[in-house]
Amino acid sequence: MVRRLIIDSHCHAWRRWPYDAAVPDPDHRGSVDALLYELDAGGVERAAVVCARIGHEAGPGCANDDNNDYVAAAAGRHPDRLVTVADVDSFWRPEHHTPGAADRLREAAERYALAAFTHYVTERDDGWFGTNDGLEFFAAAAELDLVASLAVPPAWFDAVGAVAAAHPTLPILLHHLGHVRPGDDDAMAGLLALAGPPNVLVKVCGFHYLTAPPWGFPFEAARERVLRPVADAFGPHRLAWGSDFPAARTHVTYTQSLAVVRDHTPWWTDAERDLVLGGTLDRVLRTRRPLRSLPWSHR
Repeated sequence: MVRRLIIDSHCHAWRRWPYDAAVPDPDHRGSVDALLYELDAGGVERAAVVCARIGHEAGPGCANDDNNDYVAAAAGRHPDRLVTVADVDSFWRPEHHTPGAADRLREAAERYALAAFTHYVTERDDGWFGTNDGLEFFAAAAELDLVASLAVPPAWFDAVGAVAAAHPTLPILLHHLGHVRPGDDDAMAGLLALAGPPNVLVKVCGFHYLTAPPWGFPFEAARERVLRPVADAFGPHRLAWGSDFPAARTHVTYTQSLAVVRDHTPWWTDAERDLVLGGTLDRVLRTRRPLRSLPWSHR
């Protein structure tokens, strides 16, 4: 039997737990060691670790200003398992949407030998993607041959479409099924419109953000009313499974996050499901310049 290649497109790791200082294991709960354990237990070969320099709102003991460094150091120790997706100017950073973003992206790309970066925005579209600074930021991303992993709610879909059209060689990965909730027809229409530009891809993760209660595995409403139309519009070659570990652990186990796609998507063939579970992201990452020398092998 050929082993299935599984790659986690969306997970996190932090030196200290960023959400609650009262947890009994703040130095382990979100650690790289905890992530590697889950990867091994789930038969997941690699993971794209989305950095998030967060925690200040929970107190100084929860802050993770050094999260890019922490994850990059771990990826250096485990180059065959972890890919750094560095946090560049996300909304919790003081430099968010201030001049110099393109230069900060270039600095991060060089410092961490990036194949991908992440950028989180607020709920409301502030218009920044279309400003000179925003245009330069995404032009730099395309020039550097990076993947843009974007946390954008539906209000930003038009702006994402403009970026995708302006930079057709820039792969854009949308987090958590675009944060579209079942029954939000306008948001769904906006997301499906992004199936037009071929460089927009969607992460199949974050079901707990889309439904109530958030622990309602196997998330039937989100699967049928969000994932299914997205699957039809984008195709499996533009979808990538993710766990959202460890942020999701309050609502869903790592195994359950994998099982949503592996065991509850009867509309896909085995070959199509294999693309979503790892083949799509493997293809996207292999085309990035900084990763071409890494010792990854096709299975």
